[in-house]
Amino acid sequence: MRASPSIWLIMLALLGTHMAGMGAFLTVPVLAPAIAAETGLSASLAGIHTALVYAGALFSGPVTQGLLLRHGGVRVCQGALVVVAAGIALAAIGHPVALLFSALLAGLGHGPITPAGSHLLAPRTPPRIRSLVFGLKQCGVPAGAMMVAAVAPILAIHHGWRAAVLAMAAFSLLLALALQPLRAALDTDRAGPGAGALRPWQDAKSSLSILRDDARIRALTFAASSYGIAQFCFGSFFVVWQVQVMGAGLEQAGLMLALAQGSGVAGRIAWALIADRIGAAPVLLALGLAIGGACGLLALAGPGWPSLIIAVVAVAMGASAVGWNGVMLSEVARVAPAGRVGAATAALGFVFAGVMIVAPTLFSALVLTTGGFALGFALCGLAGLAGAAALARLRFARPAP
Repeated sequence: MRASPSIWLIMLALLGTHMAGMGAFLTVPVLAPAIAAETGLSASLAGIHTALVYAGALFSGPVTQGLLLRHGGVRVCQGALVVVAAGIALAAIGHPVALLFSALLAGLGHGPITPAGSHLLAPRTPPRIRSLVFGLKQCGVPAGAMMVAAVAPILAIHHGWRAAVLAMAAFSLLLALALQPLRAALDTDRAGPGAGALRPWQDAKSSLSILRDDARIRALTFAASSYGIAQFCFGSFFVVWQVQVMGAGLEQAGLMLALAQGSGVAGRIAWALIADRIGAAPVLLALGLAIGGACGLLALAGPGWPSLIIAVVAVAMGASAVGWNGVMLSEVARVAPAGRVGAATAALGFVFAGVMIVAPTLFSALVLTTGGFALGFALCGLAGLAGAAALARLRFARPAP
């Protein structure tokens, strides 16, 4: 019988999966100024792209449990990355219709990634390091965003934005191939070709029923969705805001977003270590308050602010609005009923995707109607505070020593 890889190797593989998956969300928004210059579309429509990606994830996430039963977590991750790559590559056509379907297809691919990762990690992770392992795995999200934010604009400047799009698609395909050696050892829990087949509606209902039955999962889902509003509006609009409001160049703006995402990587590790010692609830509550404060500073910022101050605000946003995910998902894995970690994570992802369809679209509408970004960032801060308030009402037991 093939020996199982170490938990750290599994975590690294999933970290890479999340890195590649972030191309679905940020490739087009980061390149929005360059795409807009050629197509005539408004760069502020980047929020519509984010919403469409989540619309795709809204459909694929809830059916992931059935896919996991039939194919296993590694194969689901591989298939997801191939679909993400196809979606990203479609954007290279440049036509508005192609950009629309690019976002939807990339979202369909992205939906199963997080539930599949939780499915692989939860039964193999010792409770005493649960937050750390999940936090390190989720570092792939800001690390992937940092890579896209730093590399895509440079490729666009030197080789054109289409080359940058295709490079991000190729990275997803490479990661799908890199997962193959793990499949035989990790997908031994799949039930076979007949399991989970042709039951998408039943799979979705089964996953979503956990929100009705478990108050803890409901509270965590609400908080995650609230924090996600700040996270993804920040990721979608920070580059455009710097270019249009602060007068920064595209390359400089991309590097500033990369700095923010880098602080998100550090934050996810630091918050996970703290959560493993004192529990996830107080950490998540504090992060919601920090999101409110950092978004408030973005709402107040203007052209006269020094670049150093903007960098400090970017780091604060990265550490809070980008740094919460690992602790949140580890807590979902801790409180989920036995055997339903994937379903609980998928249910959270379904609500999260629904909120993300509305929030970035609303942000785009606010920019177009008000001519500025201040109101949008202020509402992101209020969302973070609302998530913290929801967690403050719920008492969580401390992790077992």
